[in-house]
Amino acid sequence: MIVGYARTSTTEQVAGFEAQERDLKAIGAERIFSEQVSSVTARPQLEAALDFVRHGDTLTVTKLDRLARSVANLMDIVARLEAKGVALQILNLGLDTATPSGRLMLTVMGGVAEFERSMMLERQREGIAKAKAEGAYKGRKPTVRAKADEVRALKAAGKSMREIAQLLEISVGSVHGVLKAAA
Repeated sequence: MIVGYARTSTTEQVAGFEAQERDLKAIGAERIFSEQVSSVTARPQLEAALDFVRHGDTLTVTKLDRLARSVANLMDIVARLEAKGVALQILNLGLDTATPSGRLMLTVMGGVAEFERSMMLERQREGIAKAKAEGAYKGRKPTVRAKADEVRALKAAGKSMREIAQLLEISVGSVHGVLKAAA
């Protein structure tokens, strides 16, 4: 059975959502799980699709970014599918993990994406080190230290740590840290 999954990040993306469903129906998807949620939030329909598929099925998406938010997320999904004997098909890439070449391509793509991410992080670290050496990188402004006097004054006035945190819009842990340092 071909099982489809369609997702857009917002409800305003009507044309993209309809196009995905149309493409999934065109390739013979018998069941389509659809949702309009950001990839960084819970995706109940994706979970339902992953629970629904059975050995021999193929989970099909129109584009890779509709399915996974990162390489790690993709590999987790693929591992879940493989454990159930389910193939993954990505239409715009012509990729189907039911074939040896499809599995190879997915592995290569995952490796390239992970390499690119590592290189980006390395460049970022180098840029920060250079900026620090030149005195241009100061880091984030310490918000709690600037409010330390207010924290101590509110505590002296009998306010609880939770009340202080709410009034100054800082965390209870930050309030605790200031009061502990003052003790």
